[in-house]
Amino acid sequence: MIERIGANLNLTQRQGTTTNNKGFGYYLQNALKEVNRLEKEADNLTKKLAAGENVDLHDVMIATEKANIALQLTVQVRNKAVEAYNEIMRMQV
Repeated sequence: MIERIGANLNLTQRQGTTTNNKGFGYYLQNALKEVNRLEKEADNLTKKLAAGENVDLHDVMIATEKANIALQLTVQVRNKAVEAYNEIMRMQV
């Protein structure tokens, strides 16, 4: 049996017929919280490394790069949202 595209994504509840009513703001807020968590984790590991604690350098580098990539993605999403807003504002009604 071929499943529909996105069936493995948790977008709808499997038990009932109700759909997930979480909006864009909810997902945006969770994404920003995750970026913040990654930044704090990288900062914490960097401080531990600088203090001479027993932290592997590659773990610090991986955490730093994860935080950097997440921040870059966030900035690009923001830029696209601002572009879309500006495009809507330029529309004549």
